[in-house]
Amino acid sequence: MSPFEESQIIETRRQFLSRGKNVLGFAALSSLLGDSMLKGVAAADGPAMPSLPHFAPKAKNIIYLHMVGGPSQMDLYDYKPKMQEMYDKDLPESIRKGQRLTTMTSGQARFPVAPSAFKFSQAGKSGLWMNTQLLPYTAQCVDDICFVRSMHTEAINHEPAIVALQTGNMNTGRPCMCSWASYGLVSLNKNLPTFVVLVATPTNREQEQAISARLWSAGYLPGQHAGVPFRSQGDPILFINNPPGVSSQTRRKMLDGLNALNEMNYKAMGDTETQTRIQQYEMAFRMQASVPELSDLSKEGDNTWKLYGDEAKKPGSFANSALMARRLVERGVRFVQIYHNNWDHHGNLTGRMPSQCKDIDQATYGLINDLKARGLFDETLIIWGGEFGRTIYSQGGLSTTNYGRDHHPRCFTMWMVGGGSKGGTVYGETDEFSYNIVENPVHVRDFHATVLHLLGIDHERFTYKFQGLDQKLTGVEPAQVIKALLA
Repeated sequence: MSPFEESQIIETRRQFLSRGKNVLGFAALSSLLGDSMLKGVAAADGPAMPSLPHFAPKAKNIIYLHMVGGPSQMDLYDYKPKMQEMYDKDLPESIRKGQRLTTMTSGQARFPVAPSAFKFSQAGKSGLWMNTQLLPYTAQCVDDICFVRSMHTEAINHEPAIVALQTGNMNTGRPCMCSWASYGLVSLNKNLPTFVVLVATPTNREQEQAISARLWSAGYLPGQHAGVPFRSQGDPILFINNPPGVSSQTRRKMLDGLNALNEMNYKAMGDTETQTRIQQYEMAFRMQASVPELSDLSKEGDNTWKLYGDEAKKPGSFANSALMARRLVERGVRFVQIYHNNWDHHGNLTGRMPSQCKDIDQATYGLINDLKARGLFDETLIIWGGEFGRTIYSQGGLSTTNYGRDHHPRCFTMWMVGGGSKGGTVYGETDEFSYNIVENPVHVRDFHATVLHLLGIDHERFTYKFQGLDQKLTGVEPAQVIKALLA
């Protein structure tokens, strides 16, 4: 028996019932409508959901800057001056309220308060408080930034927390936010992917978290909506160039033959992944011409390097990735995600935080102002944040010059800029310990609903049928668009 015949025999009941040609109703309907119906089913070009956007979008693109590990909110953006008086005093039980702790600090005999060792001051015309010592460049953009200080999540460890922030659920295997957006909105450049991922290398690599393609997966959505990772060394994408002795004409002829075989397989089996494979081969062929020009930074002028800093000349640095993000958006890539690791500050926070901030500070400033100069700022939403926050109490030893902080899901800070977000504002407040939210809580679901809204998408109506359910990025629990974050 051939593998093809065997695959048809051993298919599952769900596969059998999901295949249109095995359903009598579909057969009857197709006999009435003829080939037009089959063509509509097989079509894979154009927008996946022609009804989108639901309303006029404010953002056309997203650049998502994810700080892997959980940045300390009270050392960056959530100023808590009263904590200076609480140095080395125990965190009151009335604040902790018996909340769950990680195993890294649950066994500590005491929970001594560790005030931030860094200088905070008011920045911009809006006078927002932030760490101007380590983020002097970002401080210059504060009037454009919309801070959300009341983010919260149920996840207390990295793996479920980062998966939840990316996909809306702590369980892996679901589509990430940018894959959802890619599925719903048409591509702006047929020669480049809709969604690109860049993994920046931090200067300090003391305590990095593991990340993988599960974070930019399309999950149960069609595979072409997964993020395409671009490498920082060598060819941006493996095997993007033809091997020696193989011309573009030969490659084109080979792809035509391969696509014909895949089309035969798709018509026989009805497997949507076969259509994805065809599209990926075609995209790779078109990228052979577009990617070399994209990745060639030699024509960037002196003003660009002054804006982003000399680090932008180093492949794989955050600054280089930020510059690449601008170039990608400029060429029609809708969604770019940059991962920057080593924000998991269980110890040596004052020794590591300066290098982390130096990695991102000028580059973020450069990205914002570069987008402004090119007329892309109003249509590009930049998101900055990690998967959760940190504790006000110290993990391990405490001194006036150094300390560590454990994971804290009860409150953390994220921010947005451009793309229809309301600059120069702060939404949500935490208590004086930055431990509990006291005003305007924002769940990860609410944040996702708000981002989709800026893209012109109603999160309640944006669904995909999978396993008999209308799946949504925001899930089944209540989620709301935070109107106060919108310009």
